[in-house]
Amino acid sequence: MIIVLRKDASEAQVAAVERRVYESGGQSRRVTGDERTLLVVLGEPRLSREEMLPLPGVLDALRVSKPYKLASIEARPRSPVTVGRTTFGAAAIACIAGPCAVENRRMFLDTAARLASLGVTMIRGGAYKPRSSPYAFQGLGEAGLEILAEARERHGLAVVTEVMAPGKVALVARHADVLQIGARNMQNYDLLKACAEVQRPVLLKRGPAATLDEWLMSAEYLLAGGNNQVLLCERGIRTFETSTRNPLDLNALPALRRLTHLPVLVDPSHGTGARDFVTPMALAAVAAGADGLLVEVHPDPEQALSDGAQSLTFDQFERLLRSVRAVAAVVGRELFLAAPPQPEALQPAPARRLGARSPARTAYSGAPGAGGGE
Repeated sequence: MIIVLRKDASEAQVAAVERRVYESGGQSRRVTGDERTLLVVLGEPRLSREEMLPLPGVLDALRVSKPYKLASIEARPRSPVTVGRTTFGAAAIACIAGPCAVENRRMFLDTAARLASLGVTMIRGGAYKPRSSPYAFQGLGEAGLEILAEARERHGLAVVTEVMAPGKVALVARHADVLQIGARNMQNYDLLKACAEVQRPVLLKRGPAATLDEWLMSAEYLLAGGNNQVLLCERGIRTFETSTRNPLDLNALPALRRLTHLPVLVDPSHGTGARDFVTPMALAAVAAGADGLLVEVHPDPEQALSDGAQSLTFDQFERLLRSVRAVAAVVGRELFLAAPPQPEALQPAPARRLGARSPARTAYSGAPGAGGGE
């Protein structure tokens, strides 16, 4: 149930409604918006609409059939999340970029410098990496976190990195601006609860076989735990198709608009697993309503320690930004970049002749599931 409060409801009246919910076996969470204040009722209290309407300060009481209450569109129309200079869920589309993993200090700081020069405000990079093979590169751990923090200090970039275990949440939160919960941990409920307790935005990736309801129920753990800064990230799902690493489910974007107020990002890198497919799917995501993009960029993808096949070079990423800006304008939006571009930069990319092939790799060449776990 969602209880809509009158604009002139006093604090004493609201407290009385909250007490009534508690006495009926439930809990309530206040959601304050520009137009109205709501009480979202959690649990399974013995309440009816008829008994709530007469209470002073109550305008309406709505039944919410969805198992997720705080994440539902009924709770609020939109809930933008601001990280440093970047806001997700507003008019502009933002881009998070960087390598799959922090491989060494020089590589990562060089990458941060190049991304900052393009106006990117947020950098990604894994210090801890979930891998299918125990023999694959697992990340640099705490040393990687320190490199991430140095990149932020040197170049003013907000840091996004994955946390894999509840016991690591406090450590990662000291170095990162956004905690990423990877696809394989989407239903790690102890991890979700731990991330709900820290004051950091959380980027929650969709599990490879998760329905939208299951994904939103995982987001509900974060919201119910007191963390209202939740970003969803579509990164492809598992089907029978093997020609790409994952089929990118762009249907999820308009569907989520009808289900939730949370901002939705798209990861076209993990969503395809193939460098040549990243830009087309990024543009499709922008057209479908994505609030942001998460793109893997590496100075030398052929030598990357993880996910090189899906990583863009700097030049390819710059061309992607140009194309994103052009498509965003068509759908009435804009690409957010921190610095004014050079006159020749970020203009629409020239159209490529139909049928022309890029010299980059055109199909995911690794074994299914051999890459990173995001």
